[in-house]
Amino acid sequence: MTLIRRSVFAPAHYTAAIVLAAAIIASGCNRNPERASVASTGDTPVAAVNQLVKDLRDNDLVAYAEHALPPKLHQEVAMAWSEGRTTWPLSGLPLSEQLPGFITTLAEPEAEKTLLAAFRRQFSGADRELRTAASTLGLFAAQYVQRSSSYSDVEREHYVQLIVALSNWGKNAPLADPSLAKVAVPQLVAAARLTGLGQPGALRQAGMQRSLTRLGPFLSRLKVVLDPYGLDIDATLDGAQARLIEQTGDTAKVRLDYTLAGEAVDAQILLERRDGRWYLSNLLRHAEAQAVAPSPAATPAGREALSKPLPH
Repeated sequence: MTLIRRSVFAPAHYTAAIVLAAAIIASGCNRNPERASVASTGDTPVAAVNQLVKDLRDNDLVAYAEHALPPKLHQEVAMAWSEGRTTWPLSGLPLSEQLPGFITTLAEPEAEKTLLAAFRRQFSGADRELRTAASTLGLFAAQYVQRSSSYSDVEREHYVQLIVALSNWGKNAPLADPSLAKVAVPQLVAAARLTGLGQPGALRQAGMQRSLTRLGPFLSRLKVVLDPYGLDIDATLDGAQARLIEQTGDTAKVRLDYTLAGEAVDAQILLERRDGRWYLSNLLRHAEAQAVAPSPAATPAGREALSKPLPH
């Protein structure tokens, strides 16, 4: 197996780390409990960010989806989800096309035994190779974001910083430590099975609200699993600071400063006001596109991505 192929199928907890960290940080974060308790309903741009982060900090993905979108758009996305046309907000994450397969792989019978055996065979003690893989993945991901037309300029600048931080974390994290894997893998397997989403098509069948409800405890467990590897997501949230840069009519820009795995990130977030509430512009844009998207099952590639477990 080549280095690139092995880097794509890196340990399950490393893949989960990328998805989880991007999910939380890219949504914007400011975890100041005192200020959040005063204004947390989206009445101001900073309050809108606070509310989303509170939802993520509480592992409440249902509330996150409700607060991230205006009611009508939320209903449209929920309908698209039930028809198999989207898994928003999951579809906005890096590696989102692999998430169903990731959960399916973890929930398979004998998954704990199979995954630990694969880890010992491919990654145990392979510190140098995993560090190289982390650098390679970081480079490819950064290049993709820089060249993709799917992101705005401010998103692109933010995500590149995020990718660099995660890549540097991967180069220094003890990903090849078999003693940590022996603890991490069983926790992920148990959490995946508890979701009840380990079968192909399970996300569509469960619908948006039930799927997000079931994924909340999985998110919580992922945080616990990542901590011994030096990626403390809650600490990143707790230390983040967001402040208003400018507000003009129904648009605003918020500056976000945070530290992820020891790396300082300085980002800007665009927001817009609809019906008296503030929402993150990138979440609105992606959700609106997903609400009218065709079903992934309409193409062979989409059918394969939706149903195929990840290789061990």
